[in-house]
Amino acid sequence: MAETLGSLCDKLTIVKLKQYHTEDKMKLQNLEHQEKQLIDEINAYIHNAITGMIPVEKLTFAANKVYKEKGNETRIFEGTIGKVFAELALVNCELWHEQEKVYDFESIPNEEKNQVVKRLAVLNLERNQCIEKIDSEFKNLIISKITS
Repeated sequence: MAETLGSLCDKLTIVKLKQYHTEDKMKLQNLEHQEKQLIDEINAYIHNAITGMIPVEKLTFAANKVYKEKGNETRIFEGTIGKVFAELALVNCELWHEQEKVYDFESIPNEEKNQVVKRLAVLNLERNQCIEKIDSEFKNLIISKITS
């Protein structure tokens, strides 16, 4: 996948989740380095987009998810880049905790296993929707600055 603002935001939320969930000093040191790299990359990406170094058509990269929509309803994510970034962070937190269940899948009662798998699928769809929404809002913002 080509890097976009949404994909970089996604990576940053995941690094922050890993930092929150570990106490290992070496991992924390590596994660701190990754966090700094991502922050620098986000800042450079925004600068390059604003200055025209990234062509407008490369500001988005559609996931083109192919899935059965009926039965896989997702939340709608609207608002500013910051609002959707916050929603992405929340979705990734929910996804993290749902994924934790899978690591101990044998202990999940059989009647609940399908719900866990379904929830993972829907959360992954929502994650991609947030990423794409951040990208499209950023692209619209850049286009509005170019045309004004």
